[in-house]
Amino acid sequence: MDRLRAHRTRQEAEREERGTDYQDRNLVFGKEDGTPIHPHSVSQTFERPVERSDLPSIRLHDLRHTHATIALRAGVPVKVISERLGHETPAFTMKQYAHVIPGMQAEAAVAVSRLVQSGDGLDPPASSQDGRL
Repeated sequence: MDRLRAHRTRQEAEREERGTDYQDRNLVFGKEDGTPIHPHSVSQTFERPVERSDLPSIRLHDLRHTHATIALRAGVPVKVISERLGHETPAFTMKQYAHVIPGMQAEAAVAVSRLVQSGDGLDPPASSQDGRL
């Protein structure tokens, strides 16, 4: 948070310095004049240190897929993941990440089986007098 606050302070100084030449588009990251940074520039900036490292070569976009996959496996609701990725609908997100679901189905079956065998979590909610949800 400290770095983001310092970044915002630098942006405000650039805005004041440029005056009417500054194009305030309310971006977190932009060029010194406030205009958007081209996505390819960001990707190239990411690729340089990756190439110099001993890490496997990945694209910046691969981090997006990794985030979505880990979030799904962690049980984050699909609606939340969809919003974070900027997808139009959760259905689109599920279509893109359907390959993650088969393994999760088996894990879900095991989790439910454990609950049934232990008896934990099988009592109806306190707000349900007649056993219905």
